[in-house]
Amino acid sequence: MTTTTIPADEAAPSASPVLSVQPLGMPWGTIDPFLFCVHHDDAYPRGNGRHGPDASLLAGRQMGSDFSRKDGWSMYHGQRVPGFPAHPHRGFETVTIVRQGRIDHADSLGAGARFGGGDVQWLTAGKGIVHAEMFPLLHTDRPNPLELFQIWLNLPADSKMVEPHFTMFWSQDIPRHTFVDDAGRATEVVVIAGALAAPGHAVGDVTRPLAPPPDSWGSRLHSDLAMWTLRLEPGARWTLPAALGDGTRRKLYFFAGHRIALDGEPVTVGHSVELRADADVTLTNGDEPAELLMLQGRPIGEPVAQYGPFVMNTEQELRQAFEDYRRTEFGGWPWPDPAPVHGDQEDRFARHADGRTERPPSQG
Repeated sequence: MTTTTIPADEAAPSASPVLSVQPLGMPWGTIDPFLFCVHHDDAYPRGNGRHGPDASLLAGRQMGSDFSRKDGWSMYHGQRVPGFPAHPHRGFETVTIVRQGRIDHADSLGAGARFGGGDVQWLTAGKGIVHAEMFPLLHTDRPNPLELFQIWLNLPADSKMVEPHFTMFWSQDIPRHTFVDDAGRATEVVVIAGALAAPGHAVGDVTRPLAPPPDSWGSRLHSDLAMWTLRLEPGARWTLPAALGDGTRRKLYFFAGHRIALDGEPVTVGHSVELRADADVTLTNGDEPAELLMLQGRPIGEPVAQYGPFVMNTEQELRQAFEDYRRTEFGGWPWPDPAPVHGDQEDRFARHADGRTERPPSQG
């Protein structure tokens, strides 16, 4: 964690940086190169000792497809444990940012992981993978809150059929930077992707991101890809620096707080804002802590043929994806259960398809 003190901002330019403002829906609306974005914030209760909620709390839910948020949480497609049992993907990437709680990953390559508490998993589905994402309730003596973002990032045509794999960004390794304005109020930026600069610094002088997977759109220098979370203290002011690339687009998702101003234009919580990416924009927070997600990138600019978990460039490729999955199941499912859970311990780990096991730095 580094801290930079920044001076008061100069007067905002007359041209508005705000291109559009839309209410946050479910899922959140995205722009190329992003396909999908969702924010799960579930106040799960105490666990029943079998990684799920007590059976009495499941009454009135549409089990197998529960998005009700009854009592502040959902089971999603889980039957006993909340989450998303085995399902396929092809032709894009998932970026899963887990701010609270734990996710158990299992896939058709035989890989598995438990991650959370600020960790990020960046999964390149490529030519096809089946994976499960379960939300085990590990604590039986207290609630099990879970908060995460899942972002779908498209792959360009020449990468859609690459070999699938995942990359872990452990929380301890993810760059974070705190900017303090001239009134002493802080803005924290968590950098998942995209180099961050401070006013008066060259890009990358402050925070360099971890490397995206090699076949990702984000690994191409001209993609100008950035994924950041922002947290502003009440009254904080911070200048979001202009993007680098020609044709880059960016969106801010204002998901917690009350009111914020973008170069003086007020926006209330629960809205997304598409901004001009070629201009600095001053964020001035209101009287409550504010949190935003920023997604930015140069569009891939290719046709998109999508049906559910398959994202290709043509209808014929889409039909081929369904046929390949019907025929091969993308390698089959090597787990005894469609919704595997990796034990009772909170310890995070990632076991890759090649047998290599990694753990976050604090766990050795």
